[in-house]
Amino acid sequence: MSRVYNFSAGPAVLPESVLKQAADEMLDYKGCGMSVMEMSHRSKMFQEIIDQAEQDLRDLLNIPSNYKVLFLQGGASQQFSAVPLNLSKNGVADYIITGQWAKKAYQEAKRYIKANVIASSEDKTFSYIPDCSDLNVSEDADYVYVCYNNTIYGTKFPEIPNTKGKILVADMSSCILSEPVNVSDFGVIYFGVQKNVGPAGVVVAIIREDLIRDDVMECTPTMLKWKTQADANSLYNTPPCYGIYICGLVFKWLKEQGGLSAMKEINEKKAKILYDFLDESKLFKGTVEKDSRSLMNVPFITGDKDLDAQFIKEAKEAGFENLKGHRSVGGMRASIYNAMPVEGVEKLVQFMKEFEERNL
Repeated sequence: MSRVYNFSAGPAVLPESVLKQAADEMLDYKGCGMSVMEMSHRSKMFQEIIDQAEQDLRDLLNIPSNYKVLFLQGGASQQFSAVPLNLSKNGVADYIITGQWAKKAYQEAKRYIKANVIASSEDKTFSYIPDCSDLNVSEDADYVYVCYNNTIYGTKFPEIPNTKGKILVADMSSCILSEPVNVSDFGVIYFGVQKNVGPAGVVVAIIREDLIRDDVMECTPTMLKWKTQADANSLYNTPPCYGIYICGLVFKWLKEQGGLSAMKEINEKKAKILYDFLDESKLFKGTVEKDSRSLMNVPFITGDKDLDAQFIKEAKEAGFENLKGHRSVGGMRASIYNAMPVEGVEKLVQFMKEFEERNL
């Protein structure tokens, strides 16, 4: 068997050592005679798994003690509803629209509250992050919402938006754990794990304790009420046990790599290799303004749809998988998450150089 270089935006590449450990433990986890897949979520052994996963995540992000960590289901998209339902007091929130996921979150919030767009990059197909240094934040806003890294369009906030003291909520699904984050700058951080952490099926929410309330909107479903989950330590009902176990292995792997400062250096190195080539190439070009570029998701085009399709086909034949851009934008996209080795990016760039020589 030969492993391909998987540039998928999610579900995405996982560390090979994590997959091997999971395989070794598939039939018998630490001598218990069963798989984690078969284990009761009420068992002492699973409690140890989820507790250790939480502690390792706290260590990696240096999460303050006044923040709860919740392992949830429903993906990041379910939090599009949970955020306004749990945070609404005045029934008003401000949204910064930098891509499809922020737009969907805004549209969902409008079902429950008055949601305002206070900045957007839709005018240029979300190819940049708008200036957020002096936002027109609503005086009665309960929170300001951002999608921190935009998987489809390949942009990332270069700095924290100035929310004029309002609670900042961030969907960090596609950049979490790629570099250090000052958690206390945010009231809520949440992320679907399938891009940079684990298998699809788990969403993690990191929530400041004072924002976990009983007096939420009356229509809030029991399962979307953060307090329901917080009071039960993520075990109100059966959680995605196996997915949490894999996330825990990835957290351990990240610690072994040297933590998030070390990962940032590696991710910057990988991104530089690819962006430097795109900036010099006569055939390929990136689609994002330089000061808004993501370290995780790199979209690019040739300018010719037929040539794009040819590149994707030949790349697949050469062992580079999932380079086709999102269906809404076309072109190509290389997602170079934590688990993508430097070697994978180097080999992709070499292939792109050879393709360019053949097609100019």
